Amino acid sequence: MTPLHARRRTALAAATAVVAGALLTTGLATGAATADSAPAGKPVLGGAPVLLSAAARTSLIQEREATATETAEAIGLGAKEKLIVKDVVRDVDGTVHTRYERTYDGLPVLGGDLVVHEPAGGTRTVTKAVKAAVKVSSVTPEVTAGKAKTQALAAAEAAGSERAEAGSAPRKVVWAAQGTPVLAYETVVGGLQADGTPNELHVITDATTGEKLHEWQGVHTGTGKGLYSGTVTLGTHKSGSTYQLYDTSRGGHKTYNLARGTSGTGTLFTDADDTWGTGTASSSSSDQTAAVDAAYGAQITWDFYKNTFGRNGIKNDGKAAYSRVHYGSNYVNAFWQDSCFCMTYGDGSGNTHPLTSLDVAGHEMSHGVTSNTAGLRYSGESGGLNEATSDIFGTGAEFYAANSSDAGDYLIGEKIDINGNGTPLRHMDKPSKDGASKDYWSSSLGSVDVHYSSGPANHFFYLLAEGSGSKTVNGVSYNSPTYDGSTVTGIGRAKALQIWYKALTTYFTSTTNYKAARTGTLNAASALYGSSSTEYKAVAAAWKAINVS
Repeated sequence: MTPLHARRRTALAAATAVVAGALLTTGLATGAATADSAPAGKPVLGGAPVLLSAAARTSLIQEREATATETAEAIGLGAKEKLIVKDVVRDVDGTVHTRYERTYDGLPVLGGDLVVHEPAGGTRTVTKAVKAAVKVSSVTPEVTAGKAKTQALAAAEAAGSERAEAGSAPRKVVWAAQGTPVLAYETVVGGLQADGTPNELHVITDATTGEKLHEWQGVHTGTGKGLYSGTVTLGTHKSGSTYQLYDTSRGGHKTYNLARGTSGTGTLFTDADDTWGTGTASSSSSDQTAAVDAAYGAQITWDFYKNTFGRNGIKNDGKAAYSRVHYGSNYVNAFWQDSCFCMTYGDGSGNTHPLTSLDVAGHEMSHGVTSNTAGLRYSGESGGLNEATSDIFGTGAEFYAANSSDAGDYLIGEKIDINGNGTPLRHMDKPSKDGASKDYWSSSLGSVDVHYSSGPANHFFYLLAEGSGSKTVNGVSYNSPTYDGSTVTGIGRAKALQIWYKALTTYFTSTTNYKAARTGTLNAASALYGSSSTEYKAVAAAWKAINVS
């Protein structure tokens, strides 16, 4: 483990304004990025998103809300359908992309989301999650909500959940994500999963036949490095004579101590002298070192999104999520929850290997970005793309940090040695190296666990960024194959990240599969670089190289 000992001296104006301070180190220097650091791949192209102020974004959303009824009519929705604005993106060239959720006769339509693209002076186009017309014969169920609840609890128990309980009464919805839209119930089951992770199992039950139609987990989990960031600069805040692990410069991110608990917010970390952490892992439930890593991961992830894509926080509204450390006992995982809008870390085996690392933060918080943009359903091919998105942006954040204690690479979880043989969790250049992930798309990919069906998308991203064949990046050797034996020439990580981000935020929907992801990234490359550009051709070549065409 790399010793970690962060110190930040702050000067206060009017007792509230926190300014940059100095560090006392343990002898390890790092290149930690700050909010004022030079952008990594800052968007400058016409099709790139604009960094909107909170007020400008709110105003744009209000404008689209005021015209939602007219928009619904203009794009051909039925009289019983309404649009609800979820997000809005404005490009440098003036194009506005508005993401909508849909209702039918007052019921939420799951799989009914869509994006309306409005070029300045151009023709409006629409990207829909489902092409079928949203219509059901009746909104009166023939199956009781109680039966749906019983079915959902049984599904959770079959998956090994402990203390399974329905978080609320089943709600009526229109399920449109698969085939013909039907009236259904959505039940969310709480409690704990088999490994101690909080449970948010969504179960969809046909309200006419009682058949279980679908299920997916709402808590997104993953593993990563702990205590490898070295000495880092932290954003803290002084309240009276006490310092708080509260970053006022990045949306108000706070880091809390659960002290082995598994619910609630916990207690905000405080310190008397603004010196945080001891530099070594400790089994103490009040240990600050895990909190330092968590806070660092959150601020790097914030800076990465803001300076690379012009995104102002996970929801793009200038407000931070919060972090919780010391979850449970011997909990070997970390997870993101939309319901609390928070990031949570366990302390690992023996409570001495906290999973509070940059890999984990970048990956897990990117689940929050996905949820607040495309909303990729966490199952089937869309679930694999959801996981790959977190790997892609987690990798992007790691490179962005330029941290000499943990240089950027295309390996996921390479330092935790969870396999016991020194190998990483995942390899983006050749995913099958982990023994379970898939290198290429196949018709059976949708039935594979999302952590392994992410493989082809990770492989696509690596090929797009770096190209095929043998090479070394930051001292790590890679050798990426292709499905058809073709040679792919990479366009660089910065451009590859811009293309994936634009596709996620403006062209992907909740039901996007691999074929649709190809279309979305080609649309993104066209908007950013042109349809006859080298970048556009590289996107097509990289998809073909993983058997998607």
